[in-house]
Amino acid sequence: MADTHVNTGNRQSLAKELGLIGVFSIASGAMISSGLFVLPGIVFATAGPSIIVAYALASLLCIPVLVSKMELVTAMPRSGAAYFHTGRSLGLLAGTVAGFSNWAALSLKTTFAMVGLGALAGFVFPEGGEYAIKAGAVASCLVFFAINLIGTREAGRLQNLLVIILIGILCAYCLGGVNQIQGERYMDFVPHGWTAMLLTVGMIFVAYGGLTAAVDVAEEVRNPSRNLPLGMLAAFLIVSALYIFAVYVTVGLVPPDDLAGSLAPIAEGAFRAIGRPGRIAISIAAFTAFATTANGGLLSASRSPMAMSRDGLLPRKLAQTHQRFGTPHIALITTTLFIITVILFLSIENLVKFASSMMLLIFIFDNISLIIMRQSKIQNYRPTFRAPLYPWLQVVAIVLYGMLILEMGALVLSLTFGLITFAMIWYLVYVETHIEYESAFIHLVKQIVTSSFGRAGLEDELRQLTLERDDVTLDRFDLLVNNCVVLDIKGSMSAKEAFSKIAEALAERISMDKEELYQLFLKRERESSTMVRPGLAVPHIIVEGKDVFEMVLVRCIPGIEFSELNPPVTAAFVLAGSMDQRNFHLRALMNIAHIVEEEHFKSKWAKATDEQMLRDLVLLAHRPRQ
Repeated sequence: MADTHVNTGNRQSLAKELGLIGVFSIASGAMISSGLFVLPGIVFATAGPSIIVAYALASLLCIPVLVSKMELVTAMPRSGAAYFHTGRSLGLLAGTVAGFSNWAALSLKTTFAMVGLGALAGFVFPEGGEYAIKAGAVASCLVFFAINLIGTREAGRLQNLLVIILIGILCAYCLGGVNQIQGERYMDFVPHGWTAMLLTVGMIFVAYGGLTAAVDVAEEVRNPSRNLPLGMLAAFLIVSALYIFAVYVTVGLVPPDDLAGSLAPIAEGAFRAIGRPGRIAISIAAFTAFATTANGGLLSASRSPMAMSRDGLLPRKLAQTHQRFGTPHIALITTTLFIITVILFLSIENLVKFASSMMLLIFIFDNISLIIMRQSKIQNYRPTFRAPLYPWLQVVAIVLYGMLILEMGALVLSLTFGLITFAMIWYLVYVETHIEYESAFIHLVKQIVTSSFGRAGLEDELRQLTLERDDVTLDRFDLLVNNCVVLDIKGSMSAKEAFSKIAEALAERISMDKEELYQLFLKRERESSTMVRPGLAVPHIIVEGKDVFEMVLVRCIPGIEFSELNPPVTAAFVLAGSMDQRNFHLRALMNIAHIVEEEHFKSKWAKATDEQMLRDLVLLAHRPRQ
């Protein structure tokens, strides 16, 4: 039996230093890399000009995971989101696999970008050979480590600058080259058949994988419910358009024999369109692309071990933040050392495919997580964006991503299986023995097998996440809700019977006689009905004393009969306050008006499974706060 719960509170928070442009830069910078500057020449040899269609299809394959991540991250904007979302929806075993997979995928793709930067050192010092490349890669890694250590804001500013340069050069290339393309180069559009074209889609798709890197720094984003989905969507649309347009222009500029197998296809196209200055400009863009991938990759990769450490799945030290800079320095150091080790001692090429399979595994987890979160019907799961075409889009994506993993080859499948096995062993040895947590999946199973089940701990965590996401500072009304009496009445009754129960609940709290309170409620109701709409009443009375104000939340699904002419009341907000609290009394009435106007309030009120969920429904409602 586990003796410790997942630590869902008292965490060291990371500073919110990223805005909409920062999210866009991290997502787009992580996407534009070798997938544009190297891959077109390789896939052209297989599919010819039809790679234009292949790039478009690959972008469409991104849509399911994009919208799934957008929904999950607006509901749970936590760092290390790939681990966090899977762990909270599917449980800590799946979360452990997802956490290690995400860390491995991001770290290895960051390693590849570092080696790309190191290759520049090979050009400067050709006599150094492989040693110069590795030395340049390690030096690049240390530089980006220092930038990320100093602060997310500094890393974000650098990312913004690099992305602006990169997109500017690519736009200039596309606009400068489109007028010089030769139409005959598109004539033999599918030289090796449509099957060959479709086979290249999987290779191209992994180039889009960086799109979702921004979710791993979600906790450091200001106004995440707006900036995360908008930034990710903008990155997807702009980068997809750039990919397709740049490939279209390149195919039209470069002769097929020169383009097939070229490792610098965009540079070749720029040379033919603009000459030597074009090749230099694209070389600068390629360097910038590797730099944005390296910087954003290190930033995102370090958040996975930090998130796992927070929950106790890894040693707690990995969650520590630097006293001066406020960044997760231990997780950054660990990730940097891992990347340097791979640079110095391992073959990068094979590990890139392995990283791609890990990324696809994470995408599968994301889509399953969304289905589980939706089906669990947890009340406090409140995304501000909802994925369209649910659940069919997610189901199709799970099948397609699984097929792409199977096409990776025996070696990659073996490495993938090995990492999953390691993660499972780690869970059994390190995690299961001392950590327990009830996920949305367990909550869903309980709903299926029994009609009565307790409150899920995830409800409390999601409530806190929603308050943090919306930057809510609890006001006096919130404190009143947290401490008020909740009456969940199971049978139908008259208004008099309900007032008797309410008076009994309030008597001790405001030091008044139960009968006296009961008579005050009856008197108020005789003066004019406190039923404000069908099914809703707001009984409110003035009591003697000073600084007295109490509230009772009442739910009665069978209904309280206030009047024979109106439907029974199922929800009541009961207020009792002294004369000196009249101003707050009016504010409370205004707050209640906002709360009951929430979309689906009536159905959520009826479905809440316990008293705390009724409180949560009131606390998380959108309303002005003072």
